[in-house]
Amino acid sequence: MIVKCKACGEVYTEDQLNGEICPKCDKPLAHIPYQISTVKDLANASPPQVNKFIVSFQKELAQNPNDKSINGALGICFLKLKLQEKALPFFEKAMEDNFSDPNPYYYAAICLLKGKKAFLAMRPEIDAMEKYLDVAINLDPQGIFHYFKAYIKYDYYSRKCFKTSPTWQEALASAESAGVSADDVTEFYQLSGVERPDCL
Repeated sequence: MIVKCKACGEVYTEDQLNGEICPKCDKPLAHIPYQISTVKDLANASPPQVNKFIVSFQKELAQNPNDKSINGALGICFLKLKLQEKALPFFEKAMEDNFSDPNPYYYAAICLLKGKKAFLAMRPEIDAMEKYLDVAINLDPQGIFHYFKAYIKYDYYSRKCFKTSPTWQEALASAESAGVSADDVTEFYQLSGVERPDCL
């Protein structure tokens, strides 16, 4: 089980704790179960700590195989470690169990890039990415979802001289009107492992 110190917010696996004092803040540990629902929840986690989270979540998943939050958390952990192929099935399982959370759809689309530019993807993968992003946008039209679509429209369609609607410029305008932030864009490129095109 993953726990979070109420006093300082530090996150631990149970095997990291020795007693009831938080190793970081030296206060009595009033721990609460910790859920990971976005990559931002792992912003300060080191790869060894993420690996410990994976082990802990896998133990929980063995007891609750259909738990949508555990499947999503495992997917996020693997994605954080750039293990897209391992992450994708967990996001797909999280989608089956929860039709109201857009994040598994967004993260699954990132996994389909496989750390490569959209230009190098096969058309069925592009179609699947767009399908996932359409669902995410229908659930919650966040700017970053539109931005990802703009990236696909530019790097796959425009660079190959394919006609598409909306164009990458229109998708980028949708992202901007939906309030995409510079931090979201930076996180997208870090997660996807692709370089940012000059025009985006």
